[in-house]
Amino acid sequence: RSSWLLLAPLFTPPVPVITAPPCSLCPEGAHRFQWIRNLVPEFGISSSHVKVLSSPAEFYELLKAQIKAAKQRVVMASLYLGTGLLEQELVYCLEETLEKSLQAKGSPDLRVSILLDYTRGSRGRKNSRTMLVPLLQRFPEQVRVSLFHTPNLRGLLRLLIPERFNETIGLQHIKVYLFDDNVILSGANLSDLYFTNRQDRYVLLRDSPEIADFFTELVDAIGDVSLQLQQDDTVQMMEGMVHPYQGDKVAYCEIANRRVMEVINSARARQELLHAKAFHSSQPGNSLLSQQGSQASGSLKAEPDTWIYPLIQMKPFGIQIDEMVTETLLTEAERDARIFLTTGYFNLTQAYMDLILGTRAEYRILLASPEVNGFFGAKGVAGAIPAAYVYIEHQFYSEVCCLQQQERVQLQEYSRAGWTFHAKGLWLYLAGSDLPCLTLIGSPNFGYRSVHRDLEAQVAIVTENKALQQQLHQEQEQLYLCSGVVSTSTFEQPSRYVKLWVKLVTPLIKNFF
Repeated sequence: RSSWLLLAPLFTPPVPVITAPPCSLCPEGAHRFQWIRNLVPEFGISSSHVKVLSSPAEFYELLKAQIKAAKQRVVMASLYLGTGLLEQELVYCLEETLEKSLQAKGSPDLRVSILLDYTRGSRGRKNSRTMLVPLLQRFPEQVRVSLFHTPNLRGLLRLLIPERFNETIGLQHIKVYLFDDNVILSGANLSDLYFTNRQDRYVLLRDSPEIADFFTELVDAIGDVSLQLQQDDTVQMMEGMVHPYQGDKVAYCEIANRRVMEVINSARARQELLHAKAFHSSQPGNSLLSQQGSQASGSLKAEPDTWIYPLIQMKPFGIQIDEMVTETLLTEAERDARIFLTTGYFNLTQAYMDLILGTRAEYRILLASPEVNGFFGAKGVAGAIPAAYVYIEHQFYSEVCCLQQQERVQLQEYSRAGWTFHAKGLWLYLAGSDLPCLTLIGSPNFGYRSVHRDLEAQVAIVTENKALQQQLHQEQEQLYLCSGVVSTSTFEQPSRYVKLWVKLVTPLIKNFF
């Protein structure tokens, strides 16, 4: 019975579509992307503050080291926290750091804020909540755990859909981990697989207070409209807040939209003010005065050569910034530009597929082979999900062949023994360039769920710096090296056989996974 509940429709009122601004791309390299700051704050930083990580183990060790070194804040947003020994080690690190803060003279400065998804974080008897309750009990004044519950899972739908399947309706999917002024953007969750043999992407932005402030405020905003975990493992909403599934849905979504957009717009206003001051101080006659002032305050900074744009997608709240920027990037990519796009779950929206098939740039799309799909070998209906992805992939490949675009649009499958694949993002190489000047990194998978159902965030990193471009290029090459090019013969292999019932059901349920 439960498998058919995947077909349950969402009774969601249509969200007004935001139209993209005119794309005023300049001809000058990285600066052609400055139109993005019309939508979101633009953070100019030095490329020396950006480090690209490559392995799950490196990601895990960095998380532990950053937690132990934190003095003011730890903010972690993830789908869930696992329940194994590696995850318990992270909780011990938090406990140790909080204890040190408590023993310091005066009132403790350290604040820990954790944002997870309610349905995924409540799954099973031992879950994310039971892992974190001891921290709440011991450090009630310093720790906050927020559990986002989608407003679309309510009423009869919520009562009927069982655990696991209820997660198909919508999730908190953002993955941001920040410690004081250091920010890690990733697609990885806080689970042992993501610390050992599940390939993802990770980038560290060091000493970036404005970016850390932005993501702290964003997580706080989502936390305010989420259920708050209590010391007895119950949950409750903040006083005066509309309940996500018991209260009025329209009112809840309006409040959530307002809270998140306040964060985006206030940060954008702050950054615009900084841009204006910087422009003014760079004018003739002002530079010496500005330099003397900066030196006096000890804050002389190098000119930025890298720009960070946070892209937020929360369609349930009517926020579609990431979708709009991604579509514009795909639309504006010129002939001979190359786009490397990767996703752990190949299920592109129709709009993205149409742009890839109808525009001029070259595409190299990396996706998981069935054996490295996270659902491979799962029990029950979930075990058929890799076959459903094969079916979607085959349909797209057939369309590419029908349009005779095989040279321009190439599919590649990631395959690595003993590993699963969860990396997602995009690298953009301008025409004639061997190095990328832009990458997208974060939580979205470019699929229907990412665009329409879940809360997502990623950043566009735009850089002029050759060393950072080289780092991004090496990251891309390292991922694509573990892949093989898809051809007609790929789908003739026994492992690519798709049962008839999967072919029939996939079009009906593809928007749920």
